[in-house]
Amino acid sequence: MENLIQKIKKLNTKLYNNDFLLTWDKSQDEIKQVVYIAELLKMMREKNISPRCFDSGLAVSMFRDQSTRTRFSFSSAANLLGLEVQDFDESKSQVGHGETVRETANMISFLTDVIGIRDDLYMGHGHKYMLEVASALDDGFKNGVLPQRPGIVNLQCDIDHPTQSLADLMHLKQYFGSLENLKGKKIAMTWAHSPSYGKPLSVPQGIIGLMTRFGMDIKLAYPKGYELMPEVISIAKEQSNKSGGSFEILDTMDEAFVDADIVYPKSWAPFNIMQERAELYAKGDNAGLKGLEQKGLKMNEAFSDWECDDEKMKLTKAGKALYMHCLPADITGVSCEKGEVQKEVFEKYRLDTYREAAYKPYVIASMILNNKYKDPAQLLADIILDNPIRVL
Repeated sequence: MENLIQKIKKLNTKLYNNDFLLTWDKSQDEIKQVVYIAELLKMMREKNISPRCFDSGLAVSMFRDQSTRTRFSFSSAANLLGLEVQDFDESKSQVGHGETVRETANMISFLTDVIGIRDDLYMGHGHKYMLEVASALDDGFKNGVLPQRPGIVNLQCDIDHPTQSLADLMHLKQYFGSLENLKGKKIAMTWAHSPSYGKPLSVPQGIIGLMTRFGMDIKLAYPKGYELMPEVISIAKEQSNKSGGSFEILDTMDEAFVDADIVYPKSWAPFNIMQERAELYAKGDNAGLKGLEQKGLKMNEAFSDWECDDEKMKLTKAGKALYMHCLPADITGVSCEKGEVQKEVFEKYRLDTYREAAYKPYVIASMILNNKYKDPAQLLADIILDNPIRVL
């Protein structure tokens, strides 16, 4: 733990009082600090040292989409640090009566330290909503309405899923031994078939938007029509060039899997479907949304062979690539008739995907600490010295 603290102290970062919305808006040192603080918190938990540094305060969760892992990870992270979680349920609020985002953001923030937001359903809306909340908080704090400005953590938007991609990065760091060892490793980020149509683009975009920073060789594969946001593709290419890695777009899963060290087969919606979906949502056209769903499902069905199975895994390096998934996976013969991954493949790596997910509470806790404390490494060093026992 002491070695890790010293590594953190050498980093040059500006995470204090800054929201965490997109990974590519953060410097390399800032990404490393989030990872290292998360590792330190995990070590403390395993050594039964309590990292509670808040005597009181709220962590408000705003989930505008369904969630299991991220919802419980946010609650776990807040509780780990001593904050009480309050879930903001729009159906139980005055939002339906015309309460504005500006008003809501201020009303929930008087004694709040952090707000976690998940808004990933509609392209062009999620990240924009988070910026609107941020602007309202800036206004409230500037004008003395709020005694402090709560930090915002992106728990998934339409563009990026930083808590997921950083948990994935921690998983890879543990699996391969260090961040430096990721250089040259080949990762296949591929589309995969799903019996549902509207899955966000933010997971694959989060992966290519983060892993290209560590010199990895990224193979992004998808059928025609399932393109990602052009601006994120441009960011991935630029970061790959800077890090000495590579970034290539392919149109077959098999080609992406060849000699891969890591495979990440994950369904997402067709780009034009997500654009049309956002337009129909803005109009309140429910009938149009139902018709669009059928159109999307029909498109998916045309590519039902995009499944991670034994034969494709044999194409990977020594046939032993690490399988990754953000969960829940669409498992053929288990959760659906035809899905993203063959049940035998998923079962082989099931515990690895659980370990992958287990990093997320620490990532979120790290984001909170880095936002609220100027020197989180020293804070945790002092706590470790005092050695407060979590379980008596």
